[in-house]
Amino acid sequence: MLQLNKHSYDLNRPLVMGILNITPDSFSDGGQYLDFDQALKRGETMIEEGADIIDIGGESTRPGSDPVSVDEELKRISPVIKALKKHSNIVISVDTYKPRVMEQVIDMGVAMINDVFALQQPGAIDVIKKSNVGICLMHMQGTPKTMQLNPTYQDVVNEVKLFLEERTNSLIAEGIQTERIILDPGFGFGKTFEHNMSLLQNLESFQTLKFPLLVGLSRKSFIRKILSGDHDDHLSGSVSAAILSILKGAKIVRVHDVKETQSAIKIMQIAQGKI
Repeated sequence: MLQLNKHSYDLNRPLVMGILNITPDSFSDGGQYLDFDQALKRGETMIEEGADIIDIGGESTRPGSDPVSVDEELKRISPVIKALKKHSNIVISVDTYKPRVMEQVIDMGVAMINDVFALQQPGAIDVIKKSNVGICLMHMQGTPKTMQLNPTYQDVVNEVKLFLEERTNSLIAEGIQTERIILDPGFGFGKTFEHNMSLLQNLESFQTLKFPLLVGLSRKSFIRKILSGDHDDHLSGSVSAAILSILKGAKIVRVHDVKETQSAIKIMQIAQGKI
């Protein structure tokens, strides 16, 4: 069972999380939805296409990106959160690592915090403890500014698993309920092409951690590299990667292309006799 504030899921089907980056510099869609009307329209479109969750971010975490202030991040995302909540019951997640941003958006009624720093920032755990939101803990080596300079592992799969296990144990020790916790191995965050491939090939091994797994492979550069660097063919690669992730145990896939991903999931489930 997964509990995201007032929303409960038995996870007998995969959930699709639609990405809404309200930033000027995100790696795939930076600048497209910085305008309020465009961002709101994109959110509404993803809801119509079948998104289970909308993940809203106001700061880019692409390689080499610089942080923005709390005030700027809130200025970007708050109007869209309020507008979507006014017109829809969609589950809203906020992609942030800043405790002050977490506090503000939790007060707005969001259901989930998606934290690339896995609640390691001072005060972050305390904010989550006082709420009922779900929390996604992601693995990242370094920071967005530095993570791709020289990522190094002895055994990337075991090291990522150990990190996520340690973080979940820290949250449980603080009294945060296990049904609120989601894990993300952090594809592309402080990993080379070879590291990402190793994680993808061994993704099913993360099921031993016994928490729902969120996977974000949509439009990632290593997917494009598999396709010989074809920047115009991100859709087929991203959808294929999402389906593969689900077959290997992912319960939530974070995607740009909601409609196409939902269609592929439906075909997969029909083939499996699940619908």
